Amino acid sequence: MAFKAIFFDAAGTLITTSRPVGESYALLARRYGIKVDPAELTHRFRTCFAAAPPLAFPGVAAKKLNQLERQWWKDLVQTIFEPFGSFTRFGDYFTELFEYFSRAEAWSLYPEVQDTLSSLRERGLSVTVISNFDSRLFGILDGLGISTWLDSVVISSQVGYAKPAREIFLRALDLHRLKAEQAMHIGDSPDKDAGGACAAGLTGVLLDRNGKGASQSFFRVQNLKEILGLIESH
Repeated sequence: MAFKAIFFDAAGTLITTSRPVGESYALLARRYGIKVDPAELTHRFRTCFAAAPPLAFPGVAAKKLNQLERQWWKDLVQTIFEPFGSFTRFGDYFTELFEYFSRAEAWSLYPEVQDTLSSLRERGLSVTVISNFDSRLFGILDGLGISTWLDSVVISSQVGYAKPAREIFLRALDLHRLKAEQAMHIGDSPDKDAGGACAAGLTGVLLDRNGKGASQSFFRVQNLKEILGLIESH
C-alpha cells in the first residue's frame, strides 16, 4: 500500500536549538550569579530529561494545560541545577529561560528540511509533526516558516500520551482518517520514534545523522532527503 502521509518528530529531526542547550542555560544563569560549565549543564539536561516523567497530561482541561506544561519544565530545570547549590532567584531565571525557548530565534531548521517538506507536498503527501513537546511548538514552527507545509501538529502534552505510546501515533492517524500502513514516521530516537511507530503499525524510520547508531530492524536514513527514495521504493 502506498504511503499517504509522512509524520516527523520535531526536536532533533526538523529543528534543533540554535546553540547547545547547556550553553543557553549557562549564559542566562550567569546573569543570576550562577556559574556552571555549559558542557556539564548539557549533560545534566540530557540525563534529567531522559529520566523525567512523560510530558503528557491525560484528561486535563485545555485551560489548565499551559500551567501544567510550564510546571513540568520548571521541575525539570530545578532538577538539572540541584547539584550546583542554592539558586535564590530561580523563579525569575526559569521565567526568562522558558520564554527564550518559546521564540523561534532559539531554534533553527536542519538544512534539508524545507526542500524535503516541499518535495513531499509536491508528491501530494500529507505531512504531520508528532512531538513530545508542549504548546510552544506551534509558535516555534510558525516562526521558522514551515507551518505552511504541515497539515497538523500533534503534541504529547495535549494528547495525553508521549512517544513511544501507540496512542499518540493513532491520534495522528485518526486526524487524517488513515490506516497505520499508509503512514511513515521519521525521528531521531530509536525507541520513541522508529520503535514506537513500528509498534503502532506504521513504518518507522530512524534519522541517524552521524551514522553511529546501533543496528536495528527498522529503516535508517542520515538525511531527511533520503526518505524520498524510501517512499518511491514502496
